[in-house]
Amino acid sequence: MQEHSINRQKIDWNVFRASVMTAAGGAQSVEQTFPAIRTALELLGDSRSSYRPVTGTPISVARACAAPSAGTPTVPATVGYVRVGSFSGNAAEATAFAHALQGAISAADRDGLAGWIVDVRSNGGGNMWPMLAGVGPVLGTGRVGHFIDALGAASAWEYRDDGAWLGTLLFQAVDTPYRLRRESPRVAVLIDGGTAGSGEAIAIAFQRRPDTRSFGAPTCGLTLVTQQVTMSDGALVFVATGVMADRTRFSYGAQIAPDEPVTDPREAEQRAVAWLQTGGL
Repeated sequence: MQEHSINRQKIDWNVFRASVMTAAGGAQSVEQTFPAIRTALELLGDSRSSYRPVTGTPISVARACAAPSAGTPTVPATVGYVRVGSFSGNAAEATAFAHALQGAISAADRDGLAGWIVDVRSNGGGNMWPMLAGVGPVLGTGRVGHFIDALGAASAWEYRDDGAWLGTLLFQAVDTPYRLRRESPRVAVLIDGGTAGSGEAIAIAFQRRPDTRSFGAPTCGLTLVTQQVTMSDGALVFVATGVMADRTRFSYGAQIAPDEPVTDPREAEQRAVAWLQTGGL
């Protein structure tokens, strides 16, 4: 935590360590250290770091993310629609997820579209890379976001060369990529309080994209990136090490506010369609 935390320069580590050891008391087993682990997570102050034991309930101080159920909207034939849901799974499942997303885009694409709705409402996160690779045809190629660490060093994420990249590393490829009939379309992004973590990363990828506007409610606000550390017993510690930023390096670290705040999910959908059909006027 001291070496990697996004807040490492703001923390008095002597006080931090003393507080954690006091909470540990006379702990003689891993389970008996759980109060100390919770204390450490609280003192980190990022609302994102967490601990996952080998068995039992994970320890987290992250805020709860929730939103009214939105369902799948009915959109006119002049509007393309794709929902980007959460994802967790192995490599084969990630590839299948990315392909399924591009398949959904292919099925919805047609001549004469006014634009696209990208729906990331209630996307609670997981692995962002198959999400990014899957929605790539609508998002467009190039640099779409960054991770920025405590010292200001930035790592860029991109959709290019048929996959999702972090710098020079290909994190998710698409074997048979789809190309839109009309490239660089107008896009309306739907977000809500259930959009969290990697779901927010996808929303950020569309931030400051030309001909793009977001509708709905502010996101959950878990826009920090975590690094996984495996402990000696197999438990996992996730430490927030950086902040998400958009293609212009504008940093978030908190909620993403929509361009058009709308409380009712149906009204958000209607306003998104209207904006697309009127050419953004």
